[in-house]
Amino acid sequence: MIDLRYPIGQFDFKEELSKDKLEGWIEDIEKIPFQLEATVNGLSAEQLDTTYRPGGWTIRQVVHHIADSHLNSYVRFKIALTEDQPTIKPYLEDQWAQLPDYDLPVGVSLQLLKSVHERWTTLLRSMTISDFERKYNHPETGQTTLGLSLGLYAWHGYHHHAHITTLKESLEW
Repeated sequence: MIDLRYPIGQFDFKEELSKDKLEGWIEDIEKIPFQLEATVNGLSAEQLDTTYRPGGWTIRQVVHHIADSHLNSYVRFKIALTEDQPTIKPYLEDQWAQLPDYDLPVGVSLQLLKSVHERWTTLLRSMTISDFERKYNHPETGQTTLGLSLGLYAWHGYHHHAHITTLKESLEW
């Protein structure tokens, strides 16, 4: 039985970061907006407002959340590249998901996600290995390197994408 909260499993990376691994994650960051768009393309308003699991977010909320989350991550990368081990500001994602902009059409967030990912990918491809070793401090989870954060957000995009594809498969959409 698949865990609907984590259909691709939880992010767990304990290996040493390699140039190949980083490049793979950068490619994931580059691709996910287009894969997400293809997955939600043609869904009705009713389908977009269906939760991916009991007590979970709707597809619409998931798409808006990915855009918000990845926008925050992009900004965190820029802060960590320009400041020495900064403490970043977390946000209350469950409360953000209740704000009125989460009622907008998903195309708004898909366009935002494409733009953010284009800029983020350009930034990522300019980074050196030592840049990926730079750190930021998250008040709730502690210190992390930009390399590990990149992996987390590559996983994050596919994690939420799988919420949608799993729902679509189960309901035969």
